[in-house]
Amino acid sequence: MRLLDDEARTELLCFLVVGQLFAFAREGVWLRTDHLIESAQIWLSFDSAVRDWLERARLVKASRVIARQESAPPFPKDDADLHQLFNLRTGWFLDYRSPIVQRIHALCVSHLKAL
Repeated sequence: MRLLDDEARTELLCFLVVGQLFAFAREGVWLRTDHLIESAQIWLSFDSAVRDWLERARLVKASRVIARQESAPPFPKDDADLHQLFNLRTGWFLDYRSPIVQRIHALCVSHLKAL
């Protein structure tokens, strides 16, 4: 197992933000804290990384801030467009070829640098 480096931390934050926006676009509500923590744990298990609970809590909080800032259009609203944010052949991993995922990743980089 390994600790998160800056890029992995950014990827996890991006995953949480996209998850938040996905849920908001489909259901009109933000993910609950327990769902965000579970999402972080799932991501961490695939990445074989370890992070303490405080770091995960900080990333969950940051995902809320960024998601609320990015919830206005042009974020996709229909299922077909939403699913294109993920590479579903390999599971629910983000598709970094998507311009939307690239934009959110850049926002996550900026947000983490500012901390």
